[in-house]
Amino acid sequence: MATASAHPHVPVEVYLRSSEYEPDAEYVDGEIEERPMGEFDHTSWQQAIQKWFWQHEQEWNIRVRPELRVQVSDTRFRVPDVTVLDRSRPIEQIITHAPVAIFEVLSPEDSMTRILRKLRDYEAMGIAQIWVIDPEEQNGFYRFHNSELTPASVFGTPDEPIHFEMTEIEKLLD
Repeated sequence: MATASAHPHVPVEVYLRSSEYEPDAEYVDGEIEERPMGEFDHTSWQQAIQKWFWQHEQEWNIRVRPELRVQVSDTRFRVPDVTVLDRSRPIEQIITHAPVAIFEVLSPEDSMTRILRKLRDYEAMGIAQIWVIDPEEQNGFYRFHNSELTPASVFGTPDEPIHFEMTEIEKLLD
């Protein structure tokens, strides 16, 4: 997975209009960054995360979407594996308001440098719940908070409306 070299600088309008880049690429400061293609474990985790949040959509007043473009800044568009949105906000075709949460599921091709850069973009946008799941690790749940990626097992806090053990998602793996 590398930055596309055929287009050293792509105008944002071209990225947004072209189906060539959707949903397999992100836009970072004029360059197209390809995303790793999901393998079975990767897509199984994506599906389990979606199932978990779908079960609670009405209760938690949320929407959950896979691979949805999120404009994290004027010159950066990221595509999280799963995005959890506040249902009370207007629907946007490309998300410009901080989602409730995002999930990135690691692929074997992911590098720590690249994933940390993405996580920093999400944090700068104001996303409070930023999660990374490593399918190759037992209990491979990590939360990015205050610019640090640390092992974590609980989503939210007891006083928040969305609060659960991350292993609940793991139970939904197919």
